[in-house]
Amino acid sequence: MTNTARIKSLPPAAVPTTLPLLSRESGDSLVDQIVRTVQSRIDDKLLRTGARMPSIRQFADLHGVSRFTVVEAYDRLVAQGFLESRRGSGFFVRERSPVANPSMTGTVLSAAGHNPSGDGTPQPQQLDVVWLVRNMFRQMPAQKMPGGGLLPPDWLDGDLIANGLRAVGRQNQSLLLSYGTPQGFLPLRQQLQLKLAELEISAAPEQILMTSGVTQGLDIVARHFLRPGDVIFVDDPAWFLMFGSFAAMGAKVVGIPRLADGPDIAKLAELAALHKPRLYVINSVLHNPTSTSLSAAKAFQILRIAEEHDFTIVEDDIYCDMHAGNAGAGAGGQAATRIAALDQLHRVIYLGGFSKTLSANLRVGFIATSPDLARHLADRKMLSTLTTTEIGERVVYKILSEGHYRKHTERLRNRLNGVRDKVVRQLERVGLSTGTATSNGMFVWADAGRDTSVLTEKAMAQGFLLAPGSLFSPNQLPSTKMRINVASMTDPAIWRFLDEELGR
Repeated sequence: MTNTARIKSLPPAAVPTTLPLLSRESGDSLVDQIVRTVQSRIDDKLLRTGARMPSIRQFADLHGVSRFTVVEAYDRLVAQGFLESRRGSGFFVRERSPVANPSMTGTVLSAAGHNPSGDGTPQPQQLDVVWLVRNMFRQMPAQKMPGGGLLPPDWLDGDLIANGLRAVGRQNQSLLLSYGTPQGFLPLRQQLQLKLAELEISAAPEQILMTSGVTQGLDIVARHFLRPGDVIFVDDPAWFLMFGSFAAMGAKVVGIPRLADGPDIAKLAELAALHKPRLYVINSVLHNPTSTSLSAAKAFQILRIAEEHDFTIVEDDIYCDMHAGNAGAGAGGQAATRIAALDQLHRVIYLGGFSKTLSANLRVGFIATSPDLARHLADRKMLSTLTTTEIGERVVYKILSEGHYRKHTERLRNRLNGVRDKVVRQLERVGLSTGTATSNGMFVWADAGRDTSVLTEKAMAQGFLLAPGSLFSPNQLPSTKMRINVASMTDPAIWRFLDEELGR
């Protein structure tokens, strides 16, 4: 049960025109929902310093909640420094100390694509990488996050995870109370050897290192190879979290234009000769954010350029199991090409994981590489985090080894296939171009024909999280593109918003 309140009696600066929805069916209390939503609106500058909040009576009447609920919520917000109570006047948004967002080697990642003027003029809200990541972790419902990077929880199999956890809990309890092994749970690494063999990648268990997701895998590899001043290549567009992480290590991040079948080979060769990079991080299959995949011809050319200019390729294959071509004959999809299959882990480091298909909360990923490098990376992992959590690794092993995973991923692919075309057609109807839309994966790289950072700010005011194209490029320039998660386009309100803003 939800209701939407509109405020007409208060000044426009006091509160947004449309207040957020409150749900009595949510697992969170009404007090928690009110507190969390007001906090986020203050953080996002949708409620400005000094703005007057609705009175306790007004808020209670408009939202159909008790005054005691509003009193408790306001009291919490005052205690946490978000609001202040002025006797006889009401509650007001309190001035908060500004927290600087990390910059990338001196460049502010702003929605406008340039540095603040520095002349004291108020700047628009910055939509940087930290902004998007912070909002992705606000536990918003999936249908409110069409720019998010995960499948909705109801698409995944919570029972599968719960059963695995119960089975692990019934094992020898001493195994749950001590460290795991530095390289990770051996039976899982043996199972991954079989999984990689299906992709025509040969890797013995000693060549596989378990990580806390692909994110940690990238961090371990980058810290092993990079020194301040080194150059690292990424696709442009690409997964945004890498840019700030690599720049924080002192590396120079250079984007390689991504085309429908892989990188622009001529540009890659030109920039490789100019910069002599240490690493090139690439999604070969179901590239984030476009869901395009590498052609076999491009894979051979990338490997040839890497050998010529002596750099290492880091192949991030986190979306591996969403590609129909991985499922064998009759799966209804063109086979996907991995550079690691051509190179057999000599010059290529292969990364994979299960956060997109099983559970982001398990944080189970892995690195596959040469035996010598695997040992060095395991040592680096121990120096930073000792070991990864073996409980999650045992759960994933159970799911893989008992055959549940193959059936689960087949269901995910079928469900994505059932919604993708419909979403693409509807995006076209409301004014977005989807020329690069593919027949696999969860993302559409759509062109709005206007600056999507501005569109994102408007959507956020309506309670929706979009992912503007500027955040997916290392140069952070304004972009007309944005990433759409086809599994999260279920709320009629987001379609109305897009139609009103973009409808031709």
